[in-house]
Amino acid sequence: NVGWQFNCPLRRLRSKATAWQARFMARFFYVYVLVSKAIHLSTTLVSLANLSARLYDHNRGNCPHSAKYKPWKVEMAIAFTSEAKARAFEKYLKTGSGREFARRHF
Repeated sequence: NVGWQFNCPLRRLRSKATAWQARFMARFFYVYVLVSKAIHLSTTLVSLANLSARLYDHNRGNCPHSAKYKPWKVEMAIAFTSEAKARAFEKYLKTGSGREFARRHF
């Protein structure tokens, strides 16, 4: 009998924790690296909104710069509490030194 799994208080706690974590993570600004599944191409972007929604947009072709290389997957994502720091890190990753840093560490 597996009916006990549906009434387990631990399952309810886990779902509440997940909802809390989702609200908490929505406060972050993300710098993420996308890798094309079609060809080996990567690009660095910053997201001010929901990261999974942005990936969905990239894969649907809603972003003109990434539409021709879809489908995409997230290779790496870093969360920042400050939008300014996220944009500065994105700008750094797009420099020669930043690309080398990403190649070595990501």
